Amino acid sequence: MYDKYILPYLLNYTCGQKPFIKQRQKIVPMAKGKVLEVGIGSGLNMPFLNINKINSLIGIDPSEELIQLAEKRIDDSMPDIDLVISKAEEMQFNDNTFDTVLMTYTLCTVEDVHASLSEIKRVLKPEGQLLFCEHGLAPEEKTAEWQNRINYIWPHISGGCNLNKDIPHLIGKAGFNISNMEQMYLPKTPKILGYNYWGTAIKAD
Repeated sequence: MYDKYILPYLLNYTCGQKPFIKQRQKIVPMAKGKVLEVGIGSGLNMPFLNINKINSLIGIDPSEELIQLAEKRIDDSMPDIDLVISKAEEMQFNDNTFDTVLMTYTLCTVEDVHASLSEIKRVLKPEGQLLFCEHGLAPEEKTAEWQNRINYIWPHISGGCNLNKDIPHLIGKAGFNISNMEQMYLPKTPKILGYNYWGTAIKAD
């Protein structure tokens, strides 16, 4: 009941707050060509797509309820958009399909980060780009300690969201080179939730 009728709207509201929207504005317009958005959620990135640079977009998410919310954000001015109910770990796309893979506030929630990033690497073209914007493990020891403590219960009330994932380490371990990355605490956001990493990565081989 909670996951179906309450959580999707709670996630839509929380992830649509101003600090997170400003982060989306930094990374989403860089998407180009044939685009895959992993964890499209309720479609909060759609307003920031540069439609002149995008040929098509496929958005995947395991939540049928969030996909339904995303469908309401599609309008006629947007490029060809197809929304698919799918887990990141089990994508049904051919190898080397996409010019851009976009993920924002997704790695915190996927069940298997390594499998998800392996799939992203598989479907991304050799010259393609991975655009990421994620919250994760803070560099300050005290904040990180609190993230680790609270993370025992946090995923159970937040749809599987984890507070303490080491984003750059996970991306690098999956076979990507991070070509540029910025990081900071988001303003007006609790420190345990607000340490953000965003940037671009390419296949390492």
